Amino acid sequence: MQGLIATKVGMSRVFLDSGSAVPVTYLKVKPNTVVRTKSEEKDGYNAVVLGTSPRTVNTRKGNEFKRYRTQKEWKLESIEGFNNGMEVSAAILPKDTIVTVVGVSKGKGFQGVIKRHNFAQGPKTHGSHHHRRPGSVGMCEYPGRVLKGKKMPGRMGNDQVTLHKRAVLVCNPEEGIIAVKGPVPGPNGSYVYITVEQWPDGFEVDAVLDKKVGEVVEKVESEEVKEEVKEEPKEEVKDDKEVKEEKKEEKEDPKAEEKSESESKPDSPSA
Repeated sequence: MQGLIATKVGMSRVFLDSGSAVPVTYLKVKPNTVVRTKSEEKDGYNAVVLGTSPRTVNTRKGNEFKRYRTQKEWKLESIEGFNNGMEVSAAILPKDTIVTVVGVSKGKGFQGVIKRHNFAQGPKTHGSHHHRRPGSVGMCEYPGRVLKGKKMPGRMGNDQVTLHKRAVLVCNPEEGIIAVKGPVPGPNGSYVYITVEQWPDGFEVDAVLDKKVGEVVEKVESEEVKEEVKEEPKEEVKDDKEVKEEKKEEKEDPKAEEKSESESKPDSPSA
């Protein structure tokens, strides 16, 4: 299914028509550029690679190319309507779209079992030395080791989290803002990947993509027209051989003129 790359803005709430307040997370969808497409004939499957936040990089040889800060590939049933260089916006995520959101959670560092696994604390009074400790971690004689998967202190957070069946409650394609129901993993400003699970009834994504393709074609044609207007007749550049031959002729011509002038002058009368 088709997806987009977005940036987390923050959380707020949205009031529904029934009057109930629903917590939402606002996401900023910058223009996603089609970096490349993969076809079943060439790559074995159909897919599209999207990128955001491009920047121009110059090589030592003077060539220029675009490098994207974030790229993501989505497998598709068909790549019709996708062309390299076209931009995809938040218009393909209208209201009531069901999406899957993937992000990286906040890193918490090394944490104990109470914060990491919600263990209960021990008594805090009457001389108890068991306040925030994990307690027993295994048996003594048999098996004489700590079993795999034992909940113990360790690194918490900074993991990839996937949330399914999240509804889009607000969509503003002009500003590139959408609101997804519920929380989204990661800090504000982090990148998240949105994959469409189900579009609302009556929505045709092909019509949106065809409109984008038309805009790209018009943009390319207008640029070609501007280049034709700017082009001016260029002077013919002479080769090095032609320039050398002209210089030789210029050097030879003065001598020939002097000879012709000396021959044309009458002899002075003898004394």
